[in-house]
Order: sequence, then structure tokens, then C-alpha cells
Amino acid sequence: MEEERLKSIIDILPPEILQRIVFHIPLKEAVRASILSTAWRNLCTPIRLEFYFDSNQTTGDDEADTKTNQIVNLLLKSCGYPELWKFRLGGFHDNKKEDGDLIFSAAKGPGKELHLDFSGGEKQTNQTIMADFNLISEPSGASCCESFPADQMANFSSLRTLHLISVNRLAGDLVSTLFFSCPLLESLKLEKCTGIQHINVKASNSLKAFAMADCPNTASIAISSPNLESFRFRGALPLIQLKSCPRLVDVTLDLRNGFENNEFDCENGLDLLASLKDIEILTISGWFLEWLCECGVIFERLRFQFNKLKQLCWLDSSMNKTKRDSLACFLNISPFLEKLFIKVDHERILCPHFHKYWNKAYLWINDYEIEESIASQHQHFKMVQVMGFTIQEDQLLLMDLLLKKSGTTLDSMTVIISSENRSRRVSKIPMTQLQHTSSSDVNRILVPSPNEEDHFYALTEKEEVDDKHFLRVWSML
Repeated sequence: MEEERLKSIIDILPPEILQRIVFHIPLKEAVRASILSTAWRNLCTPIRLEFYFDSNQTTGDDEADTKTNQIVNLLLKSCGYPELWKFRLGGFHDNKKEDGDLIFSAAKGPGKELHLDFSGGEKQTNQTIMADFNLISEPSGASCCESFPADQMANFSSLRTLHLISVNRLAGDLVSTLFFSCPLLESLKLEKCTGIQHINVKASNSLKAFAMADCPNTASIAISSPNLESFRFRGALPLIQLKSCPRLVDVTLDLRNGFENNEFDCENGLDLLASLKDIEILTISGWFLEWLCECGVIFERLRFQFNKLKQLCWLDSSMNKTKRDSLACFLNISPFLEKLFIKVDHERILCPHFHKYWNKAYLWINDYEIEESIASQHQHFKMVQVMGFTIQEDQLLLMDLLLKKSGTTLDSMTVIISSENRSRRVSKIPMTQLQHTSSSDVNRILVPSPNEEDHFYALTEKEEVDDKHFLRVWSML
């Protein structure tokens, strides 16, 4: 009844009022809301356009470029409310349409946001053909589309957010032209792009955020952006090169699908870490650092440290001695770390199987060095949170390790037990004080310390679960 009343109210609103409403709604939400009423749906009815060029002529390439520029002009033209477009770009030969048309949909928002979805053409090609993508934007702000009228040139500097879905080889020229025409672009995201093998991005001074998620077959990513602040990646680990990114602050490497390239070696991993040494926030799959340790890398003997790192989020499928030791070693090259989040989820976070091999450039780390690494304390630790905690020896040892490394600086340690989905504060209680602690308290769990027989851990339930960071990380892209 309430839903019907809402629909009737929307239907009687004048179009100009509806346009004002959708102007202030995020693009995705505005499109989803089109199912509410006929009047709202009319605002988001897709506009269908087809562009064809004669591929039989010697000027076929020039004609194709002209059609591409016309599409780019339409995409970048400003709008006062969300717009949906359906495009088809293809050639014909001897008056017959050729196979392999570029088919895609576009969603434009008044907030200078553009979403392009190329998944509509995948069924037509019925195969994945790999391609290299070079996305270059002129720092000077010059547009590559000199054929457009002067009164339309302002459109090319308006776009701020570009989201590309299922980009394929047929979309290469269009995407490159579009990116080149947006010197003020601030955010670029690629998702579910199975056809990208290598991507090279050389951005203007405006690009601040880059994200790439679920793009299998991608072998390498190269980014050059002087003002890039955020880099987020989810999928199988490719070769990642972050060059000329001095302002990079926040990096996510959710490597849940293991390695993309079996030839990825230890040196590539160290080069990647070195390029991140000045960041402040890092979210990373723990198996990657564990793999480096298994290769024989001793973090404390590297020529760089993470001296600016303030927050670390460690994603892994389990926690054992090897993983705990690799975490301890990495913490030692992050001397100013303040917040540590650990996410343990064996169902959603995959850990690849990798073989041990010893890189000749690095020496083995021995047991004594591991113990020294574990014993060393952090002077800036303020908060630790473990999500997906289970009361098992390996995780109790992890908790013991973190308490030792934090010394007296730790403000709080919290565990979220997976079976309860509750947040519990951790405290260490000497055996001598145990008699003063009520064992009947239903909000408290007492666990013996695995290393110290004269101590217990008390896990006391908190009123609220502060896991907003994990929710953001898990839905990161």
C-alpha cells in the first residue's frame, strides 16, 4: 500500500521537479529508481543510436575515427539529469553489415559521471581476444578532437568520473579517445574487463583515483600519474608498475585470485613494494608477503621501509605460524604503524599454492631472526582489530604476538568472532587476578594464554561492532 502511494505521488510530479530530484541522486541509484514509476522511467529511457562507416573505402579509417569522435562528443556533452544511451558502431562492406560491431550502453549523470558497459557485445563476438590499452591524457588539457566546434570544446573538460565495464578490443579506440579528451578526469575505474592484457595509463595532473577489479587475463598494469592518491586492485596479481606517483597515499591489493602470471618473480614483488614505501594506508593479501618470505626475502635487510605507513589491513584465508611470522617481519619495516586490521575469511579469500624457491640475491631468515623480529616492539601501535577470529592456538599466538609488539602504547585490541559476529575487547589477566574476575559473566570468555601459563585472555563483549573499515575494504571497488 505504501509503495503504491509512493508511485502515485511520483507520477503526478511535473518533469522539471523530477529532474531536480534525480539531479541530486547518485547515478547508480537514479537508474535503479526508474522502476518506481512510469514518469521516473521516462527520464531514464535509453536513447538508441547506430553509427556505421564504409570499411570498403580507402578513407574507411578516417570515417571510423569521425564516427568515434561523434560518439565521444555525445558522451561528454553535459546533462541536467541522468541519461541512458545505447550505441552500436560498425562497418559495412559491399552494402552488407560486417560482424563484430561495437555495442555498448552509457549512463551519464549530472555530477560529471559516466559509466560505459561493453558487455552487450560479448555474445556477438563469442570469444575473448586480448588487446593492449594505452590511455594517455594531455597534461596541458588540449583535446584530441580538433574537428569539433569551439562551443562544444568545453564539454571535454567536464568529466570527473569514468567507470568502464567489460572493455574489449573493439572498444580500444573509443576508450583511448575518450580518456585523451578528459584532462580533468579525477577517477578511473575498470571492472570485469576480460579482454585487457596490458594497460598503460599516463594521466594528467587531475587523476587522483584508479581502481581495477575482476579483470582476468590482465598481465601488466603501468600507471604514471603525478597526483594519484588512491590505487585499488582486486583479482589475480599481474605485474604492477606505479611510476611517477609521488602523492600516492592509499593502496589496496586484494589478490584473492593468486598469480596471473606464473613467471612473476621475487624481484617483481620487491619492486612493487618499493613503489609503495611512502603510502599511509595499505590493504594487502597476506599470502603475497608470506610468499616473499618463503622466497627468502628478509624485510629488515631491504633498502627501504614503510616509514609513513599508519594503517595496515591484512587479508588472508587462515592464520598459522608461517603467516604470523611473515606479518611480524613486515611490521618491523613499518615502525610508525598505528592501526592494524586483520581479516581472516577462508570462504571468500583464496590463497594460492606456491612452491618454495630461494632467490640468490637474499639469504635465508633463521629462527633466531624470526624470534628477534617477533620480540621487537612498536612504539606507535594504538589499535588492533581481528575479524573472523576463532579461538584456536594459531590465532591465540597471533594475539599474543600483537600484544607483545604493542607494548604499553596500545589503546584497544578487538576481535570479531566469526561464529558470533560480535565484537569483543581483548585484555590480558594474570592468574593472580583471575579469582577477582567473575567466571559467570556471559559477556566474557576466558582463554588460557598459549605461551604463558600464568596469564589468561579475557574476551569481553562490546556494545557495538566497529567494522566499518572492513565493510569498506570488502566492497572496495
